Amino acid sequence: MSTKQFSVLVVDDEFSLRRMLRTSLSNSGFAVEEAHTAEEALEVMKGRIFDLALLEINMPGMNGLELCREMRALGQPIGIVMVTARDAERDMVQALEAGADDCVTKPFRLGELTARCHAVLRRVHAGHATDEASIRAGDLELDPGRRLLRKAGKVVHLTPTEFNLLAFLMKNQGIPLTHAKLLRTIWGPEYGEELEYLRSYVRLLRKKIENDPAQPKYLVTEPWLGYRFCSPSTSASLPANAGHL
Repeated sequence: MSTKQFSVLVVDDEFSLRRMLRTSLSNSGFAVEEAHTAEEALEVMKGRIFDLALLEINMPGMNGLELCREMRALGQPIGIVMVTARDAERDMVQALEAGADDCVTKPFRLGELTARCHAVLRRVHAGHATDEASIRAGDLELDPGRRLLRKAGKVVHLTPTEFNLLAFLMKNQGIPLTHAKLLRTIWGPEYGEELEYLRSYVRLLRKKIENDPAQPKYLVTEPWLGYRFCSPSTSASLPANAGHL
């Protein structure tokens, strides 16, 4: 990544936590803004473009999940990290499916949080390889340079992490890729065991690219191994259980 100063919006109704995060992230080189409600955060974003947002899930009024969805609807290339006090898989899945790039559970170590933020920024600000040719499979066309996906000629909106995951799978079309390989390539070397991250994003991608997400033809499961991207014409030769999570 470049040496530019990245901006982060911290959204939490707890004053002491916001102050702690401001101090820690500022010391790590971030330019930090604060909001104490989701509604205030959306007002702040009307006049600013942030590189990263750090959102508390449980807030009065509009909660962090709703705010995350609203942020994604704005279409900005922003990285989103959700913070929750509950160590529940359901919370993490909801956060990822709302559009978050990562989820951190309280209590957390500030060093770990900063590392996760930088990992998200690496994904969001991945270089645009404008000389890469488009990749076609069935009615899908992925343009790596413009970071666009079209299905049957219509643009499909993908979050930065969704795009990176699909692009990596399509570039390795026909090759089974392990869970650990996908996690470390897309999320970063700090990852490798967070299988629910991968499963959540595969579900999201299937909803966007498959005609029938329950019977996927493009993004198929390699049982106990990982995933494989296939053209529909080749998926018929796969095992009968290859499409299930």
